Amino acid sequence: MDDQVTLAPEPDETPDPGASVRPAVPRSIKRSLASIVLGFETIVVMLGALVIFGLGALPPLLALGGGALLSLAMVAVIALLRYPWSYVIGWILQAIVLLCGFLNPAMFFVGAMFTAMWAYCMIAGSRIDNQKENS
Repeated sequence: MDDQVTLAPEPDETPDPGASVRPAVPRSIKRSLASIVLGFETIVVMLGALVIFGLGALPPLLALGGGALLSLAMVAVIALLRYPWSYVIGWILQAIVLLCGFLNPAMFFVGAMFTAMWAYCMIAGSRIDNQKENS
């Protein structure tokens, strides 16, 4: 770990010759908002899986394993939000959460709320990013 990653040096500083210099790239608002929504949704999906397990709507392995798999998929999408295609996967995950309402009707409400938040974040985040880019 002798290679250090540093941001661009201060004007009066000379960079360390062994350190890699990576320019600071601002994160888009759309990406930040999407990661917030998916992060909170991950917790809610795991709690929903526990409810479905507790009600006996599915066998234990399927209920808990499916909830864990869906949560892990959301965490993976958070890590992949730098790519434009990951937002499409985010929409697919929103549809899956909505479809969980067939297992527990309360999930229709949960899925609708998170889908609405996801849609708002996609629209508002894109608009703000475009405004920042044009100014």
